[in-house]
Amino acid sequence: MPNHLVNEKSLYLLQHANNPVDWYPWGEEAFAKAKAGDKPLLISIGYSSCHWCHVMEHESFEDEYIAGLMNENFVCIKVDREERPDVDQIYMEAVQMIAQHGGWPLNVFCLSDGRPFFGGTYFPPEDRGNGMVPWPQVLIRVIDFYKKNRDQLEENADSIIKNLMASNAPAEPTNATIDRTTLEQAAQEFAKRHDDQFGGFGQAPKFPPSMALNFLLQARNSLQESAKKAPDQLEVVKRIDEVIDTTLTAMAHGGLYDQIGGGFSRYSVDRYWLIPHFEKMLYDNGLLLDTYAKAYTTYGKPLYKAIVEETARWAQREMRNSDGAFYSAFDADSEGEEGKFYVWKPDEIKTVLGEEAATEFCNVYNITDTGNFEHGFSNPALTENDFEIRNSLSEAREKLYEHRSNRVWPGLDKKQLTSWNSLMIRGLAEAGFALDRKDLFDTAKEIADFIWDQVRTEDNRLKSVYYSEAQLNGYLDDYAYYAEALISIIAYVDFHYPGESKVYLERCEAIAKSAMEHFSDGSSVGYYFTSNDHESLIARKKEWWDNATPSGNASMLQVLTALYYITVDSTYEEAMRELRQGYTGLIARNPHGVPHALSALMAEQNGIEVIKAKDVDNLDKLPDELRKLPWSRRITMITDAENQPTGYQRCIGSMCLQPASNPAELYN
Repeated sequence: MPNHLVNEKSLYLLQHANNPVDWYPWGEEAFAKAKAGDKPLLISIGYSSCHWCHVMEHESFEDEYIAGLMNENFVCIKVDREERPDVDQIYMEAVQMIAQHGGWPLNVFCLSDGRPFFGGTYFPPEDRGNGMVPWPQVLIRVIDFYKKNRDQLEENADSIIKNLMASNAPAEPTNATIDRTTLEQAAQEFAKRHDDQFGGFGQAPKFPPSMALNFLLQARNSLQESAKKAPDQLEVVKRIDEVIDTTLTAMAHGGLYDQIGGGFSRYSVDRYWLIPHFEKMLYDNGLLLDTYAKAYTTYGKPLYKAIVEETARWAQREMRNSDGAFYSAFDADSEGEEGKFYVWKPDEIKTVLGEEAATEFCNVYNITDTGNFEHGFSNPALTENDFEIRNSLSEAREKLYEHRSNRVWPGLDKKQLTSWNSLMIRGLAEAGFALDRKDLFDTAKEIADFIWDQVRTEDNRLKSVYYSEAQLNGYLDDYAYYAEALISIIAYVDFHYPGESKVYLERCEAIAKSAMEHFSDGSSVGYYFTSNDHESLIARKKEWWDNATPSGNASMLQVLTALYYITVDSTYEEAMRELRQGYTGLIARNPHGVPHALSALMAEQNGIEVIKAKDVDNLDKLPDELRKLPWSRRITMITDAENQPTGYQRCIGSMCLQPASNPAELYN
C-alpha cells in the first residue's frame, strides 16, 4: 500500500512511495505527528541516482520487520537532497559533527522539532562482521536512549545547533591579506598536492577538480605577467601547465569519462580514474565542459576539443528536455546492478565491430577477457596517447553507442534544477566560444531564456526546480550560478546577436540585486543559503567551502567582481570587497577548499577586460583574435554611448587603452 510520498513529483521520493515504511515528505504534517505522538523524527536524505541509497532501500526500507520498527518508534521523513539542499546542508553538517564523515543515504535522528541528536550514512540490515552496526540495532538503541535519556539528547541537540550557527562565521586572522602574491602562492600549493602520476589531487576516491583547474588557468596568466620581472616564475607556469594537462588528460582517458557515449560520471573509486561511481550528474558535466573549453582555448590540444564536443553532444541528446531545460541525473544502476549499462566483454564488441576491428578497439580501450570491473566485465578506458588513433575509432564508438542504446537504460531523473542548469549554460557558452560553435552557444542562450521566462517571477525571484511548472523558493546557488552563467552569455552574445549584451546585462544585474537583497546578512559578512522569506529551519546557514559544486558565496564573488568591471558601479565594488573579507581566513587556513573564490579573487587582481565596440561593421574577426590568447575573462559589448570612441577599445574598469580600428590591432 502506498505511503504519503505517492503524490510527490520527485523521482527519488516516488521510488520510496511503495515501501512498507510509512514515509512522509518534508513538511508540517510529519512534524505535527511527531509532536502529537511524542516521537523522534527519522529524516532520511538521498537522491534518485545514488547507488547506496538504492542498496539501503532494498535491504532495509523494503523489509517488513525493519519497516515495522521504524513505523512504531519514529515519524519517518524522506527528503530529496536535490530538491531540498537547504535541509540536506543542515543535516549533513550535523552528521559530520556526530560521525566525523558524511554521505548518502544520510539518516538523521531528531527531536520532534527537527533538532538532530544522532545520525550516520549507510547501515546494513544485519551484522556482516565489518564493524558496522546493523540498522535494526541502531533503531532499537536510539529509541531506548530517547525514552530513558531525553535530557541528554536535548543537550546534545542544543550543542549541535550552536555549532551549526558558529560555522557561519569564517575565521579571519588579523595578519592575513589577499594580494597577488597570496594567490600565486595558493596556486603553487595546489600544484604541490597534485598526483603527478595519475592526475587529480589526493588519493582515492577522486572527484573531478574542475574549480581547482579553473583557478590554475587564471593563476597562470598572473604568473606569466609576473615572469616579465621575475623570470623564475616561468618555471611555476610550466609546473601549472603540467598539472592541468596531466589531470585533464587522465580524466579524458579514464573510465570516469564515458568513452562510448560522452559525459563524465560523478567520481572515481580508485586513484587511476578507471572505475567510477557510474551516476552521471548534470552539474559535473557543466563544470567540466567549462574547464575543458577554457583549457582548449589556452592550449589548443585536440583531445580537449573532442571531450568538449562529445560531452556537449551527450548533454543535448540524452539530458535535454526539448520544451525546457536539462534533466538532472542518470542513475548509477540499471537492472539492479551498478554500471551494467556501461561495461563490456570482448565477445560483445566482436559481434558489433567484427573480429579485426574489435581486437584493435579492445586493445586501445583496455577491454580484456579478465576485465577491470566486476564479473569479468571491462569499463572502457583509453590506453593510447596518440590522438589520431582515438580519432580513427570514432565510427566504432558510434556503432557501439547504437548497440548499447538497446540495453536497459539507467533511470533518468527528469527534474530540472535552476542551479545545475546554470552550470551547464556556462559550460555551453564557453564551449561555443572556444570551438567557434554557434549551435552550442545557442543552446546555452535558449536555456538562459527559459529560466528567465519560466522560472523567474515578475519581481526577479527564482524558483529552484521545474517539473511542469516552477516551484520551491530559489536558494543562493540558483541566483549566483544563474547570474554567473549570464556573464558568460554577456561575454559572447554580441558575436552572434549584436546588441543583445545589454539585454543580458540587465537580467544579470536584476538577479544579482535580488540575491543581494534577499540573502545578505545585515550584521555580518557573507550571504545565507536561504532567502529572508524562506521556510524557517533549525538553522540558517552560510556556505563558504566549495564541494562538488561551487559555494554560493564564491559564485557571488565571481558575479560581483564581473559586474563591477562591466559597469564600474561602486555598489558592486563595495559588495565585492566586503564579501572577499570572508575568505581572508579561509585562504590562510585551507586554500584547497575555496578554489572558486580564489579564481574570482585572481580575476579581480588581473582585472576583467571589457572590449567595447562602437560603429564597427561587424565583430566577425574579433573572436578569432581572442581565441589566439590564453583564456581569461574578456567581455565584448557593442555600445552606442556618446563618450565612447569609434572602433574597438579595451578597458579594465575605468581605465581604457587607445581605441583600435580593427581587432588585429587590439593586442599588438
